[in-house]
Amino acid sequence: MKPEETVDYFLKIVWQTVANKYNQIAAEYGITQALGYMLINIHEEGTAVSQIATLSGVKSTSLSRMLNNMQELGLIYRETDPADKRSVKIFLTPFGIEKRQIAKDVVKKFNEYLNAHISDKERLQLIKSLNKINQLTSDYKPQYY
Repeated sequence: MKPEETVDYFLKIVWQTVANKYNQIAAEYGITQALGYMLINIHEEGTAVSQIATLSGVKSTSLSRMLNNMQELGLIYRETDPADKRSVKIFLTPFGIEKRQIAKDVVKKFNEYLNAHISDKERLQLIKSLNKINQLTSDYKPQYY
């Protein structure tokens, strides 16, 4: 089977193209696609590190490095949760809030562009297909020979 005959080939190619486009745009604002995604997922009332890990799917060592980098860039600060000293919450600095708004605007404009070029029927079918692939992938149990 050739790679271009597999579903996962196209999923990977499309995601790489989208991520590369986001990285090109984000670089103009001094951040990366990954940083923008992290900023979008940090809430005004703070977000627990464990919640960021779950949302981003990033491994703990990478997450720690990324959060340290974000702190050094002045995008975030950390506070220990007074109710649970084991829990650390991440908050955006004013600079982080500014960059989060840029990231949100970029995502919004990109999706408006896609929606202008994909019919509602195509978009709904794509979402339905991707959800099905996601569920099938979760359910898949490989058979070893």
